[in-house]
Amino acid sequence: MDMTHLPADPRLQPDETVLRERLGRQRALANGLLAGMAGITIGSYALPLGYWTDLLQASAKAGLVGGLADWFAVTALFRHPLGLPIPHTAIIPQQKERLGQGLGRFVANHVMTEAEIRRVVGRIDAPALLRRFLSDPDHVRPTAETIAAALPRLLTTLEDGRARRLLLRLLPRMVTGPAAARLAARTLRLLVKGGRHQEVFGLALSQIKALVAAKEESLKAAISQRVRAEGGVLVGWVAGAAVARRVLSALNAELENMEPGDSDLRAAFEAWVEAEIDRLEKDPARAEAIGTALRQALAHPAVATWLGDAWTRLRAALEADAARPEGRTVTLIAGLLTNLANMLDQDEAARARLNRGAETALLAVLPAAQGRIAGFIAEVVAGWDTATVVDKIELRVGRDLQYVRINGTVVGALAGGVLFALLHAIFGRVAF
Repeated sequence: MDMTHLPADPRLQPDETVLRERLGRQRALANGLLAGMAGITIGSYALPLGYWTDLLQASAKAGLVGGLADWFAVTALFRHPLGLPIPHTAIIPQQKERLGQGLGRFVANHVMTEAEIRRVVGRIDAPALLRRFLSDPDHVRPTAETIAAALPRLLTTLEDGRARRLLLRLLPRMVTGPAAARLAARTLRLLVKGGRHQEVFGLALSQIKALVAAKEESLKAAISQRVRAEGGVLVGWVAGAAVARRVLSALNAELENMEPGDSDLRAAFEAWVEAEIDRLEKDPARAEAIGTALRQALAHPAVATWLGDAWTRLRAALEADAARPEGRTVTLIAGLLTNLANMLDQDEAARARLNRGAETALLAVLPAAQGRIAGFIAEVVAGWDTATVVDKIELRVGRDLQYVRINGTVVGALAGGVLFALLHAIFGRVAF
């Protein structure tokens, strides 16, 4: 089928239209040269006999043969020449599936390579792109809202039972070991630096004072009873109430002495906390003891039940808050994204880690991606109808193949003329 006479298809992309026009022009030129050689061959027999007529005739015949041979070879790639089912012609249509498989393997193994992935990652500079994107407030807030909107769907797809089991497996690992001990120590130091430990001490002190005040009568009775038990009924009757009053008065006085921020007991409490933090950081045995206690606590059924309930409440709270554009979840995510942009702007090591991470992730999926790409290309080519395969390939390489025909015609004519002249010079008049 002559592709130059196909009607214009409005669905064709502009580049395919240009390729089709160029192919048509080159085919017309090749056909014209072939027809010209045939015309010269026939016309030469009407010329007077002589050396130059023989030379022209020999050149035209050789050009005609060369042009016909190359026409046959080029046509045989795409279809049967003249529609005749000649063996080993229409090569591309008959080898469509193998062609698709070979093309897929070529793209997968020679284009999608490790070296190419590294080159692309280095040229793209993913940290710079991410930093510029997250540095724009117009991008950060919508991105945070999108992430927050996806959280309920993500939590819905996560089974509660599986989430609880994962939480119970991860928490013991997170709260044990040297790394967890160091993290706990740093957290406690921050609390101490902010004075939170004294707030805890003050809260405990106020609770003790409130308890003593609420239980004053029962404490007096208990002390009096103890005095009677130790000193007898007479001593208890005479001094029991007085001893109870004095004990409670001394206890209240001591609690009042603890109240000021510069009290000795508060200073001793702070020194004890600092010492315990140092032990937590430097004493592996202390860290292991705390880790063991935490593991035992987390293994208790009541704690497991509480953690499951905490997960349910946390999930419900996240789902409710994530649905609000001005909720804490969106604000938190937006802040994290902004902090990420600042870190990428200031921390060169973080940028290098991100590049290495992107490269590592791409290289990790490269073998699977190569197989999928090769299979995809093979399936696409196998799914094309024969006419589509021929058309697409011929549009890309047909113009160069027409140059092969042109060169074959021209080179054949020149070679025929040179060969005739050479043989004539050696042997005299020759038949050609």
